[in-house]
Amino acid sequence: MEKLRVVVWNEGRHEKSDAAIKSIYPDGIHGAIVNALNRNGSIAASAATLDDPEHGLPQRRLDQTDVLIWWGHQAHEAVSDEIVNRVYGRVLAGMGLIVLHSAHFSKIFKRLMGTSCDLKWREANDKEVLWVTAPGHPIVQGIDDHFVLDREEMYGEHFDIPEPDETLLISWFSGGEVFRSGVTYRRGMGRIFYFRPGHETYPTYHNPAVQRVITNAVLWAKPTEAAKARYGHRPTPV
Repeated sequence: MEKLRVVVWNEGRHEKSDAAIKSIYPDGIHGAIVNALNRNGSIAASAATLDDPEHGLPQRRLDQTDVLIWWGHQAHEAVSDEIVNRVYGRVLAGMGLIVLHSAHFSKIFKRLMGTSCDLKWREANDKEVLWVTAPGHPIVQGIDDHFVLDREEMYGEHFDIPEPDETLLISWFSGGEVFRSGVTYRRGMGRIFYFRPGHETYPTYHNPAVQRVITNAVLWAKPTEAAKARYGHRPTPV
């Protein structure tokens, strides 16, 4: 069976400039996610970063990508609009997209959502409890009714996104805030999943439950075998 081709995109800047973050993610955030995904026998994951030629996303590679995972934080504006256009076109054509943590402010997510994607935040070692709100959904398969991250950055409502197709996870933080932390969308032929946890100063992507959700999301977001849509003038059917 042919494996799903997954590209994990990361700015890759924090790991280069901050020794504490590098100690948590010696292979980069992208490396931690790639390693977790490749433990699944049906997935072939590789990495791309902002400083690669064409941000690691030349058209030929994107055309061969089933699911793209995107993590960004400090360099959203450094992403080329040309590359954003490429990714946008591939999502509409059926490529899956998984948007992680602070990539809610990425150019590609804001374009797909059509809103500011703004929110409240606080970096103060908050405890986060993620509650499953859609038991039985493929993305939360194997997850109990909740899981706990002992330290994370707080994100709070209101989260300025369109009404999700599905809300799968809601977070509660030790400051009392709540947040829609796992939501799905469809744009064109493509499936999109936004997943909140993953601040760079915490070992979140080493957490088994977080790795399980991301792996499940890849399997859910893969392109379907649906017929291609036809547009334009059509003669009267005979």
